[in-house]
Amino acid sequence: MFYFILFLIFIFGAIIGSFLNCLVWRLHEKKTILGRSMCLHCHKQIAWYDNIPILSFVILKGKCRHCDKRISWQYPAVEIITGALFAIAFLVNFEFSILNFQIILNFSISKLLTFNFLLSTIRDWFIISIMIIIFIYDLRWYLILDIITLPACAVVFVLNLSLGFNWQNLLISGIIGGSFFLLQFVISRGKWIGGGDIRLGFLMGLALGWPMILTALYITYISGSIIGIYLLIFKKKELSSKIPFGVFLSTATVISLFWGEELVSWYWSLFI
Repeated sequence: MFYFILFLIFIFGAIIGSFLNCLVWRLHEKKTILGRSMCLHCHKQIAWYDNIPILSFVILKGKCRHCDKRISWQYPAVEIITGALFAIAFLVNFEFSILNFQIILNFSISKLLTFNFLLSTIRDWFIISIMIIIFIYDLRWYLILDIITLPACAVVFVLNLSLGFNWQNLLISGIIGGSFFLLQFVISRGKWIGGGDIRLGFLMGLALGWPMILTALYITYISGSIIGIYLLIFKKKELSSKIPFGVFLSTATVISLFWGEELVSWYWSLFI
């Protein structure tokens, strides 16, 4: 029963991932999200049986049924990653551990129906979805949309308050996250980072709270430095080249959401 529910959650996440792919493209093209899906090459509508997450890509061998043009690997990749992250969020909230299989043996559907479990899982799914949108959009077009981050700030703040988070902790964390990038924006006069990073930093603070925001910022700069050095060494980028910083921020947010407390505990254990 436990693994069947986990499988259903993966499928649900893949469906959401398919929607996120569609949403990102329509946001960029400034189109309504209510229209039918279509091929980006021949613009013919996609039938429902050709729009099944992951499965349709495999059956069609990664090509459009009508024009035989290649379908981007972004679509199945996002569907699989979203499904996997939704399943991980479920496991984290269920307090599952590979060292503690007893929790599966004692599995009870009643735990899934508790208010805190349901709300915290929904909160995590929402944050994951927002970060995936930011990741894709910034990676492709070097832009973090306020139409995504600003409403997400309000939703995440309300969800965290409902889960018992201290509002002062959340606001202070949000201000720290936003101010961290605001300071860099002012010093560089907008050359290092964009205004979207400031709003994303505020959103990260509201989502993670203190001190997890510091963990996310640390992960961001470590991963960003490693990737940046790699790109410079292999001449993929120059020092003056733009870097989609939202990619690192969104990834660090998801990592901190799942394992932030463990990482903080591990870090402090190095000095104690």
